[in-house]
Amino acid sequence: MLNNPSFVLRSIEDVAYEERPVPESISDTEVLVAIKKTGICGSDVHYYVHGKIGDFIVKDPMVLGHESAGVITKVGAKVKHVKVGDKVAVEPGSTCRICDSCKSGKYNLCPDIVFAATPPYDGTLARYYRVLGDLTYPLPEHLTLEDGAMMEPLSVGVHSVSNLGNFKFGQSIAVFGCGPVGLLCMAVAKALGAKRIIAADIVPSRLEFAKSYAGAIPYRPLSPNKDETKLEYSRRNAENMKKTLEIEDRGANAIHLVIDASGAEVSIQTALYIVGTGGTMVQVGMGNPNVQIDLSQLMTKEVAYKGSFRYTHGDYPLAISLVAQGKIDLKPLVTHRYDFNDAIAAFKATRAGKSDDGKDVIKAIISGPDVSPNDI
Repeated sequence: MLNNPSFVLRSIEDVAYEERPVPESISDTEVLVAIKKTGICGSDVHYYVHGKIGDFIVKDPMVLGHESAGVITKVGAKVKHVKVGDKVAVEPGSTCRICDSCKSGKYNLCPDIVFAATPPYDGTLARYYRVLGDLTYPLPEHLTLEDGAMMEPLSVGVHSVSNLGNFKFGQSIAVFGCGPVGLLCMAVAKALGAKRIIAADIVPSRLEFAKSYAGAIPYRPLSPNKDETKLEYSRRNAENMKKTLEIEDRGANAIHLVIDASGAEVSIQTALYIVGTGGTMVQVGMGNPNVQIDLSQLMTKEVAYKGSFRYTHGDYPLAISLVAQGKIDLKPLVTHRYDFNDAIAAFKATRAGKSDDGKDVIKAIISGPDVSPNDI
């Protein structure tokens, strides 16, 4: 008899393994996936620590996880692009398909989206996960299941840089925040032919990684002065950044696209000061929603300031293509691997940013039940 062990968040910092029913029946348009690899996202940790993100509140026990890949075990009658035994990346959000957002290709904005591990919907940290067939993407033979699990955060980078940022060959980009999403945004920019990639972070080890991984030019922000407001600090920091890195508002040394992957107020403020005239800023990081910005920078430079929310039509295929062609290497980002039974340790290490041995965590991957962490 099939069983379905699942990693469940019951309440704040209260997780447990539970036996959940196996999704025995699937519709003609669905597939059943045996989950083999799942990455831990910051949102998973946020639910674990705080029990909510904004208006999404965990009220009932919820299976965690949404960055997953696995093997098809059952296929609906109308699903033709995959078959039993195929290894696939799983896009973890299904939508209504009839609203204006869905019909316009922006299905990430669907008001009725069912997204894995977003209350009240269960996630993918289980043996089996049922999903619409067209939300599974076959992985080329030379890509691993770990690569497949990393397609979810990479698609966030693709959406932010290529889709929203409209980034072009020969342009320059600055990324604030060198966590997994920031690093993947840099990787996408590099793959698309960036002239210059600037990475900003307060942690020296993260900057060094960004330099070695994406060829980024590292920038460590100044320390704030006593009694200096955040906006005053950000203006001073931006001027130092411009001077140090020879950034100009126009021309060959301008920054065409700025990504804030930190959510920090001073990063958002600094970003608006350094983005070039007529440039684009994309907000990916989530922090305090109440931030002060210098509207004159937004207006006089006619900056396109966009919010980024997950991913949409075409983002997953482009992510897979960039990795399959060797333009992006995801393997250096996976710093920690855990057995399914060690999921709690994986969450604690990701929360702390370091494992017990003191090694920095960039991305932790949890294997599915009965899958070895060494089998990537």
